[in-house]
Amino acid sequence: MSAIAPILQAYFIERLTQRQASPHTIGSYRDTFCLLLRFAQQHLSTPPSKLEFADVDASFVGAFLDHLERDRGNSATTRNNRLAAIHSLFSYAACAAPSTPHSSPASWRSHRNESTPPSSRSSPRPRPARY
Repeated sequence: MSAIAPILQAYFIERLTQRQASPHTIGSYRDTFCLLLRFAQQHLSTPPSKLEFADVDASFVGAFLDHLERDRGNSATTRNNRLAAIHSLFSYAACAAPSTPHSSPASWRSHRNESTPPSSRSSPRPRPARY
């Protein structure tokens, strides 16, 4: 089992249910990670059972997001929703397994799809502190 597998399982069982995420959100996040794992298998030649957090770096996520728009025809909104799901998983992983080497979602913010007009890109909003 890879470092991602137990964290991904705990993320769905603990994080999303504790926050009482809607069934639509859970389904969307599930679809995101199914697509991401398939993309990793095709482009990294790494089966999902062997995927590590280090494999999912900014360039990989950028390529995945480009694939969603270019090959799957997803809109910028769908692309950004998929990115939000990935950010959420990595934020959870940083708290759940801080010793696991994984890249920070903050480093992914530099990836922008230049074909998307600036007005349709989601802008980061400050989040309230949670204690």
